[in-house]
Amino acid sequence: MTTAAEHHYGIASAKEIAGLSGREILEAIIAGRLPQAPISQTLTFWIVEVADGFAAFEGEPGPQLLNPMGGVHGGWALTILDSVAGSAGFSTLPPGSRYTTIETKGNLARAISPKTGRIRAEGRALSRGRQIISCEASVKDADGRLLAHGTSTLLVLAS
Repeated sequence: MTTAAEHHYGIASAKEIAGLSGREILEAIIAGRLPQAPISQTLTFWIVEVADGFAAFEGEPGPQLLNPMGGVHGGWALTILDSVAGSAGFSTLPPGSRYTTIETKGNLARAISPKTGRIRAEGRALSRGRQIISCEASVKDADGRLLAHGTSTLLVLAS
């Protein structure tokens, strides 16, 4: 189990990712050969697992994420849903491919606070066409209770 402090963050160069599939890029991030995305440092979540059409993130909801009412802002959960679903879709793409999110819809099922502790988000690609990938995602606490769930639609971009 890693922590935010154990990762390095940044943007991989075009040279570093040349010839790598989406899954290979994500595996290199997990292995530490490529950096975690800068947003991962800011929002204290990072990718920890990948397979074809699947990705998992872990996160630590801390006090820096609180809204004025003292709960973790719902945008944090939505951002994790979007990120893990996007990574699941990206894991299906060949070298040189890129994607962007068209839409992410999220449902918050339980309040998240710093007391929630470490969370796990999982995303799965449900359908992949030539241009559109449909994904689902969920966020759960350490006891497996559902905190949030949603769907994302991704657009595959021309290289």
